[in-house]
Amino acid sequence: MRRWLEVESGVVSGEPSIGQPGGQPIDWWVMRAGDLHRFISLLKSEFDEVIGPVAVDGVIRLRPIESADDLPTGFTEQQETGSYRLLETGTSLRFSYGLGPDSLKSIVHPPRSPVWTMRRHDGTLIVDQALHGTTTRAVIGARACDLRALDILERTQTGGQHTDPAFAVHRQGLFLVAIDCSHPAPTCFCDTGGDGPVADHGYDIAITELDHPNGIVYLVRVGTDHGRSLIESLHLAPAPRTFLEHRDHQHRSISREFIRELPKDAAKVVRLADHPHWNDVAERCLTCGNCTAVCPTCFCTDMDDIVGLDGETATRTRVWDTCFSMEYSHLGPGPHRTSPAARYRQWLSHKLGTWHDQFGESGCVGCGRCITWCPVGIDLTAEVESLGRPVEANA
Repeated sequence: MRRWLEVESGVVSGEPSIGQPGGQPIDWWVMRAGDLHRFISLLKSEFDEVIGPVAVDGVIRLRPIESADDLPTGFTEQQETGSYRLLETGTSLRFSYGLGPDSLKSIVHPPRSPVWTMRRHDGTLIVDQALHGTTTRAVIGARACDLRALDILERTQTGGQHTDPAFAVHRQGLFLVAIDCSHPAPTCFCDTGGDGPVADHGYDIAITELDHPNGIVYLVRVGTDHGRSLIESLHLAPAPRTFLEHRDHQHRSISREFIRELPKDAAKVVRLADHPHWNDVAERCLTCGNCTAVCPTCFCTDMDDIVGLDGETATRTRVWDTCFSMEYSHLGPGPHRTSPAARYRQWLSHKLGTWHDQFGESGCVGCGRCITWCPVGIDLTAEVESLGRPVEANA
């Protein structure tokens, strides 16, 4: 039995922490559709910006929202290798999708981030370092895999000797409302590669959406004091045990939907630098970098310098980059990873292998975005499995 399922079963089996009479703290609340509207209005009044899932041009994206009406009501996704399609369900469910291309990375480690501005003044060059003011943001819709990815990304950006100040500021002002995954995509493998599909840490508030016979309801739990204070201000009713049992049944059903898994020996097999399968992948890989752009933990960047036409000003901006770019490995006389096979091997062996050496864990959380958004449908789990076979089995 998987760890998350054991936790959920423990809740339903009678732990006395769901709002018993007699003044005991309430750990589970029930929220109706009208309460969800009030909740987002409360977030709007509490934070500078509220970000949530929005259906935009046939894709679920993370965007600023004004009310619950902006959420993608009645949508689900059809995802496969190199394929994404948004479908209407005809229901009133707001979170019945898997994952769009956006993750929390786009908020705490944005695609473009100012570094400094340089200008001339009386013959002197003056450099003004970019100041990243704290903007408080509430994000609703984070999934368990993205919460773990945020932990990993935070370790890479602030866990070493040199801290990224921009990341630290963005992370400091973040309030996270997690949504338990109820419709994982076929490309997901978070049950073997991450912490999903149920959020068990890293959130301020977590919500489970239930298509209950009595109507759609949202079961709410809190992870921080800030989250508790907000929920208690809404004066929600304690969650009945029947709702918790329905939630447990829903999560048990989800466990049967995962069709992909990350091999247990992934960290070992991806270090086989001479395996011929790397060349097989290279024949298909476009080295476009889509996988690194949608990956919630990839953090490679470059610096973009722009000099004004008058020669009086210049700006430096940090921008996302990818190890699939040949120029990314440009050192001295030129790039030292000139072949697609070398660049794909660098990405996968770092993500699943040497990431353990640097940060103590894998860099993959099993979200499956790299599988969905690869234009030629390269499946990370299938490639690792092929790398684990004896050479003659791949011939």
